Amino acid sequence: MIFFKPSWVTHEGSKPIFSVDIHPKGGRFATGGQGGSGGRIVIWNIAPVLSENDETSAKIPKMLCQMDNHLACVNVVRWSNEGHLLASGGDDKLVMIWRLTSEGSSSIFGSGKVNVETWKCVHTLNSHNGDVLDLAWAPHDGWLASGSVDNTVIIWNAHKFPEKVAVLKGHTGMVKGVTWDPVGKYIASQSDDKSLRIWRTCDWVQQEVVKDPFVDCSATTHVLRLSWSPDGQYLVSSHAMNGGGPTAQIIEREGWRQDKDFVGHRKAVTCVRFNSNILKKISPGSPKSQQYCCCAIGSRDRSISVWLTSLKRPLVVIKDLFDDSVLDISWSSNGLYLFACSWDGSVACVIFDQREIGIPLSIKEKNDLYERIYHKSLQKSWNLSFSGTQIVENPELLTAIDKINETSNSISLELPKPESRDVSFESPKPNTTILVPANKQVETRLPSGKRRITPMLLTTVQTSTPEVSNSLPKTNLEVPPPKESTSFSSSSPTKSKIVVETVVDQVKQPTFSGSSIKSTIVNDSNKLISAPPGTQINQLTCCEVPGDQPIVQFINILDPLKLPSGAAVTKQCGTMKIQITNNCHKTSKGSLSSIEAYKNVDDKEPNWDTYIGSTIRCLAANRKFVVVCCEDLSINCYDIKSGARPLPPIIIEDVVSSISLSQDSHCLVLTKTGLLYMWSFDSCKSILSRISIRSLLNNKGVVSSCGLSASNSPVITLTDGRAYSYVSDLQTWVQLSNPLDPLSRVGGSLTRRVSPNLPLASLQRVMPFHGPHDTLPSGVTLSFLENQITASSIINSSDEYRHWLIATVNYLLDKGPECRLRVILDELLGPTYSPSAAKKSKNSEGILGKPRHAFLQEVLEIIKTKLPWQRLYKEYKEQLDEILQP
Repeated sequence: MIFFKPSWVTHEGSKPIFSVDIHPKGGRFATGGQGGSGGRIVIWNIAPVLSENDETSAKIPKMLCQMDNHLACVNVVRWSNEGHLLASGGDDKLVMIWRLTSEGSSSIFGSGKVNVETWKCVHTLNSHNGDVLDLAWAPHDGWLASGSVDNTVIIWNAHKFPEKVAVLKGHTGMVKGVTWDPVGKYIASQSDDKSLRIWRTCDWVQQEVVKDPFVDCSATTHVLRLSWSPDGQYLVSSHAMNGGGPTAQIIEREGWRQDKDFVGHRKAVTCVRFNSNILKKISPGSPKSQQYCCCAIGSRDRSISVWLTSLKRPLVVIKDLFDDSVLDISWSSNGLYLFACSWDGSVACVIFDQREIGIPLSIKEKNDLYERIYHKSLQKSWNLSFSGTQIVENPELLTAIDKINETSNSISLELPKPESRDVSFESPKPNTTILVPANKQVETRLPSGKRRITPMLLTTVQTSTPEVSNSLPKTNLEVPPPKESTSFSSSSPTKSKIVVETVVDQVKQPTFSGSSIKSTIVNDSNKLISAPPGTQINQLTCCEVPGDQPIVQFINILDPLKLPSGAAVTKQCGTMKIQITNNCHKTSKGSLSSIEAYKNVDDKEPNWDTYIGSTIRCLAANRKFVVVCCEDLSINCYDIKSGARPLPPIIIEDVVSSISLSQDSHCLVLTKTGLLYMWSFDSCKSILSRISIRSLLNNKGVVSSCGLSASNSPVITLTDGRAYSYVSDLQTWVQLSNPLDPLSRVGGSLTRRVSPNLPLASLQRVMPFHGPHDTLPSGVTLSFLENQITASSIINSSDEYRHWLIATVNYLLDKGPECRLRVILDELLGPTYSPSAAKKSKNSEGILGKPRHAFLQEVLEIIKTKLPWQRLYKEYKEQLDEILQP
């Protein structure tokens, strides 16, 4: 083994090199990193690295081509498997595809260097909203995967750039590494959200999430480059922890087991790269050869280790190879050369011989191995289609296919084209019995002309248990076996269909006594059912409503939440685990329900526990509090660390249908009768009380979600796409989205330009398009844009506010009128009666956390480019300069 660092392989001024990749045919290698004023890609001749004679020869060029097209640092470069394309990704949010042309040599402007080869950017892919940190070509070169700071992985169609095959949205942190299964069935991604996710390529649905090895990890690495073994049996991650020490976690394909890892590095592992060959050695005294894989690992401790899967210890460890963190590793296609790059701006080369590392399997031997493991030749499977994997991993499936082939001589399989989608999961919902009003009410006309609604008695129905919406960002749910599985997530309540029977008569005012409201016994199918206290009172207090339409149509519009009795339900809150067990202890006066908090997920003994004399219906938690809603209409709050109560039980008047708890301890509950309550548990104050959502349900849409925005404002979304937020200052609901409004149809194409992950865009995903033959007045687009500005301001989304502000300004500059543009400029400028007053005025402080004058400067930069508006630009520029003078 030989290792050395060629001093001439460097970017100008020893700037960091973030990525290195060797060409599949071995004649060249590429580096990517920082350049003079932006990103830089350099393609080098590999011969001077491997041969000292070629290095000293003046006739053999060292640098083949330098490309400075990226506007910011290049984070990754990757050759396609056939070597005809080079992909690069950088901080400028772009993925560039490069191809060698026949134009010959050319000089690099301003440097005196000569490009021996000419590589041109043939495609620029710009769908990411953040830095591109990693790239990976599929084994068949038909797809390219890119991972980004915007928390997504985009799968590109390499045959039809820039067409996207899928967008994988499951991570909640920056995606810093992607890798393909060599078999073609999966793609894996690793993120700063302390998870590694495995996705199926047949339908782009999430197959597995691995979190346990990364719970104690911190976001200290620039990249998290993971790698799949060439036989497809092992996936090795970067930056895992075991016993407080850094490791590279080994995840086995069979069952995704995580009981092995590579250990020994002193700091976090940044990159892992498998040799693309499956290797073999003849064991002494044995006629059979031993087959294994080879893996190289780079770390922040500036060292590299090389491992063979046939050995328990590393083949070699090269310590202090660099002066800074290792960032990328690449193997040659023959498996004998290993290149690595570092933040210190250097590249190291390690040369092995076959006696040390082994002999690569031939293509025939490799295909025989795949036939034996997966029952399909790898080359044949790639040639079939790359819209979905054709490799059979389950022998039972292979047997079924054989039976089909026996009954038919030819079978044509049409595979659906994968589409971009959000990935979501819903746990099975057990059936449970709840109390709801009968679908009939009696309406009585009073002499005064008013209408009185008499509620009917309660009856039982079988329904699916809704799930609890919680704003906690990381929630793992499990139910200890063998008890029934139960989970928490968002609920989808439905509106009751009530038949109204009208009676024209005079009735006496109903009276109530303490005994009459304690319980109501209902005879339904010979069963005695006790109604919760306060249920009928709540209905009768809403009985007198003026107008022709009785309010009874909206009573009990939502289904209540309910947990099973006797089943232990667990919920993970950060590193802690909360366990709820209803009716766990019987007493002479009734049953007790328990709440147990465990400091760690794997702990057997609780850190604290407490009991409640009522059935718990739902639960929410954050880093400070645990909140439970009970059948006795109480809401109980506990300190998550100690179990202490910060305030006594809160009593509301009906059963909860949705609960949400923000990270700063604002708790929002929605009752089944459509009333909102909100409290701040930090300050022990009520914020909202008995806010009705009935006015929002004036169409066929029903409530699909209820939660809190970033500014802790209630946000209600309906199944027909409408969304509303309650503004405390206005004491009313405001509309954020309404696809039913013809005006909103103009926004169908405009909203597609905004990242769907932003708050307002996520509420407007179902915006429709106008038909191609629709003719719209010129002011329709302006009306929609102004609505978007106000909606962005309401939900405190500064990025979307800026986007729609710039879009509105561009529209007004193009089509006017000037008066509307001046309104925007005047608002951004603030008071103009004197510069000192403008500086002190509250209006000049900012908009959504950003100085309003910063918005104004950005708008003026746009106006400056429009010659017809030069006078307007000068007018406001002079006023702004006067205000900003020290």
